[in-house]
Amino acid sequence: MAREIALDLVEVSPGADPPVCKLMDFGKFKYEQKKKDKESKKNQVHHGRKEIRLRPKTDKHDLEIKMKKVLEFLQDGYHVQLTMRFRGREMAFIDAGREMMHDLAKLIEEVAVVESEGKEGRQLTMILAPKNLASP
Repeated sequence: MAREIALDLVEVSPGADPPVCKLMDFGKFKYEQKKKDKESKKNQVHHGRKEIRLRPKTDKHDLEIKMKKVLEFLQDGYHVQLTMRFRGREMAFIDAGREMMHDLAKLIEEVAVVESEGKEGRQLTMILAPKNLASP
């Protein structure tokens, strides 16, 4: 039958009893499948992670610029890792650094959620996730 109408006989479900076959133009099927895969990849949202580095003595204006960048990353769908590094005598002011990080998180709480935070050696980290991705 397939040869008479110039189509291919494609086995759809080989494990079934009896095996299920379908008459189709297999070349056209592969082309459409490739097209669908390409379209779905184009519509995917980036789910990477961007890092912004801070210091406890970072100036207010510099923080504002960095927070604008954080907002851009969050709007693009990225997770943002804020990293505050301490050097030398700055280790005595870890609490002030932690408070600064929480203040920054409060500034952008409308668009982001704090996913995790922690301290590792000489640095504090806080990971922010976009709200639209964090709550499905």
